[in-house]
Amino acid sequence: MPHFYTVRIHDRRTNQRYTVEVPDDRYILHTAEAQGVALPFACRNGACTTCAVRVLSGELFQPEAMGLSPKLQEQGYALLCVSYARSDLEVETQDEDEVYELQFGRYFGKGKIKAGLPLDED
Repeated sequence: MPHFYTVRIHDRRTNQRYTVEVPDDRYILHTAEAQGVALPFACRNGACTTCAVRVLSGELFQPEAMGLSPKLQEQGYALLCVSYARSDLEVETQDEDEVYELQFGRYFGKGKIKAGLPLDED
């Protein structure tokens, strides 16, 4: 029998606040959607940062969050699409570009690297 937790979500894009009841064996994003809450998402498998949130209080479990570095997870970031509630939670959505920059830096992937490994096509 699953245990249910109350998850309070502040969607910073729309300044909407939602409260959902989430079982500990279902992803938070999926459960919120089933309760009529429209939150940002893209890949649904923990590989991007579109559904990233900052955990303000509470605990969650996100073993499949490939899109977030362990360092960012330690700093309280999570991906709702692959997160399970482990207590009552309060989270707020994040700007995807801000999270990407925190993780990879301002210049990653923007043509600023002067030298690199030759590619097979060269």
